[in-house]
Amino acid sequence: MGGGSVRTGARDFEWRSDHTATVVWAEAQDGGDPYQNTKIREHIYTQSAPFEKPPELLAALPNRFGDLLWDREDRAIIVSWDWVGRKMELAMFNPTNPREKHRKLLSFEMGDSYRHPGFPMMKFNEFGFQVFETDVEGDHIFLSGDGASLEGDRPFLDRFSLKSKRKKRLFRSKEPYYESPVAILNTDATELLVRRESTHMPPSYFHWSSTKGANRKITQDSNPFVSLTTVKRQQLNYKRNDGVRLTANLYLPPGHDPKRDGPLPTLVWAYPRAYLSTSNASQLKRSPYQFFDARWNRPLIWTLKGYAVVDDPTMPIVSVAEGHPNNSFVAQLKDSAQALVEELVKGGISDEGKIALGGHSYGAFMTANLLAHTNLFCAGIARSGAYNRTLTPFGFQSEERNLWQAPLVYLAISPFLVETGIEEPLLLIHGEKDENPGTYLMQSERLFHALNGLGRTARLVVLPNEGHTIRGEDSIRHSLWEMERWLELHVKGVAYLNSSPIISQSETV
Repeated sequence: MGGGSVRTGARDFEWRSDHTATVVWAEAQDGGDPYQNTKIREHIYTQSAPFEKPPELLAALPNRFGDLLWDREDRAIIVSWDWVGRKMELAMFNPTNPREKHRKLLSFEMGDSYRHPGFPMMKFNEFGFQVFETDVEGDHIFLSGDGASLEGDRPFLDRFSLKSKRKKRLFRSKEPYYESPVAILNTDATELLVRRESTHMPPSYFHWSSTKGANRKITQDSNPFVSLTTVKRQQLNYKRNDGVRLTANLYLPPGHDPKRDGPLPTLVWAYPRAYLSTSNASQLKRSPYQFFDARWNRPLIWTLKGYAVVDDPTMPIVSVAEGHPNNSFVAQLKDSAQALVEELVKGGISDEGKIALGGHSYGAFMTANLLAHTNLFCAGIARSGAYNRTLTPFGFQSEERNLWQAPLVYLAISPFLVETGIEEPLLLIHGEKDENPGTYLMQSERLFHALNGLGRTARLVVLPNEGHTIRGEDSIRHSLWEMERWLELHVKGVAYLNSSPIISQSETV
């Protein structure tokens, strides 16, 4: 079973926030199968210490249990979701009377960011547990969300009536900042603690009021990436052949002007995601005002080495004609990549033949696929990925079918099995102790040996004692060194200085 499946028996234990020493948990009534047709999918039980009395039924749900948000003994909000319809629901219920009908408050499509109503703001009660925030009368809660829109993410805070279900907007982030509410400081939510950042200002906390805005800075955080303050960022907006709107963050080295200085060697770092509709896939889900993400595992630092960097371009895989998204995985991946490359070349940002592609995990899987199926990129960097889907036979990412239910799909999207294979130079980086069952080290080892046997240019770097996410300082430094010399040789065409000679054939470290 795939997404929406759960194990049978008791699961998701948590303490009640409105009681001491009282636990609640969920038990599936559908055998854990989200596709089973049933009126009651979940039972929620509760039991108090010393746990001598039998458990009591707290709620019976038609959908899969998600979470419980507590307020007081006779009032709580239960979050549930329907995997098949990709719907989520928040409903009010009375824990003291399980037979009382639940009152639906909010219902929304999980993939529709533009219409997401947000989630209740929380606070700590006398027991040290979180409960949802209400006004003095207890008639309203406060909803906070990302506020995705055509203008980008604009975090918001709404007051929501539990009786009429009407909303009133109290706060919305305004350019040129990215602000998000963290805590409500008074009963009518006219004073907030907000987190504010901008492209060159790291996140800091401010006191915000409805009359004066963010008028008092509480924390003073310095910019840890001063060398990047003059990096230029712009948002690319373009379409692929089927009309799906795509976006990407473009970063250019300090002082570089494509019209004046010409195209640059380019690094694209991406990660594909599945959607059930074109409209959801086309939605903008980022803000142009957020602080530069210059962590080592993001590609922004390569601007200081003279590269144009394209970070997180949308690579949507959309369900076609109510089918499974992965039925056309490769074709949609190719269309998205083609549209991006055309946009870069048309804008004078990049030269064809001087664009490298990279990614982590599913992004590494994407990288290998695009190298195997296109000639759009001159080199690749694949970190902690999987390349042979027959080695993950019981589903992966958003794929719910197993290998025996969709064998042709598993074969078609496995770059390891592509007849012509990967011809461009590929750097494979993998943690020796990758604990993710979909991306064991064997995946990179097998692909490296295959490329080696075919006489292709590849390099396998195995990092000792590292898991799926690389954490050790020595491993991070070594990974960056490997990436830099790979890009210098295979994108710029020059050997990396002050390093051992680069072997342009298959090699393992």
